Amino acid sequence: MIQKNPIRFFLLALLLIGIDQASKLWILHYMQEHLYMPIHVIGDWLKFQYVLNPGMAFGMELNHQYGKLFLSVFRLFAMAGIGWYLVYLAKRGAPNGLLYAMALILAGAIGNVIDSTFYGVYLNNAPYGAPTPWFHGQVIDFIFVDAWEGILPRWIPIWGGQYFSMPIFNFADSCIFVGVCLILFFQRRFYQEQAQHDNLLPDAPDATNAAVLPTAEVFDETERTERNQPDEVTNATDQQDLEQADADETSVPAAETLPDNVPDSAPSRFEPAPVHTEEPVTTPVLNESDEQKK
Repeated sequence: MIQKNPIRFFLLALLLIGIDQASKLWILHYMQEHLYMPIHVIGDWLKFQYVLNPGMAFGMELNHQYGKLFLSVFRLFAMAGIGWYLVYLAKRGAPNGLLYAMALILAGAIGNVIDSTFYGVYLNNAPYGAPTPWFHGQVIDFIFVDAWEGILPRWIPIWGGQYFSMPIFNFADSCIFVGVCLILFFQRRFYQEQAQHDNLLPDAPDATNAAVLPTAEVFDETERTERNQPDEVTNATDQQDLEQADADETSVPAAETLPDNVPDSAPSRFEPAPVHTEEPVTTPVLNESDEQKK
């Protein structure tokens, strides 16, 4: 398992948060100067229209006195949970696509949390009758995709027969939407890559995520070989010594190689020692002729 550094994904989220806040403050300043007139970006179907959203994403809200406070606290916990999960996935070596999608969702959540927490105080846009301006700020929405509006058919459950217009959203909502779509559309690919990393498959597509288990097995095999090698060498040496000893016992040295002063056969300790007898010394007898010569 190859761990990844989550810092770059947090840096991406920080960049997206900066773009979200800058776009909201810019549209607020521009619309105030131009009497909140819409800006036509692409024809009539993509416009910038300044609106305040007291509730959730895409204009949805909770109709309760403390609904906004509950929503803001929930966003804080969701932001902390998404950040923790991003670190958890990075340490487990999750695919980069999944980590980028989580960074997009985290950026969108933080962007809307900033609006809900601080805009009621610094921009004074808390709704009338709010118990406190803190955590009651209204989110600035301005992206309007005016694709269709009209009365919904009655056969549609719940909303049938009601007037419908495309919701207005902001850059943070777009980040959340894109991140969720990436996970939904590519979840099979993401989790297949995650399974390969967890199982340490040798055919992993990323060359940096090398399989650890086969390498460990190679080291174990090398260690076992080195541990068994001295025993094999010792056994081979002992076997050579035994063969040499047998050869020494069975072989008889050649006669010409024996020294001269060594007898051909040594007497056995069961045979009597040879008796050496001295021959009598005989004195030659001189005859008379010999004596006369003297």
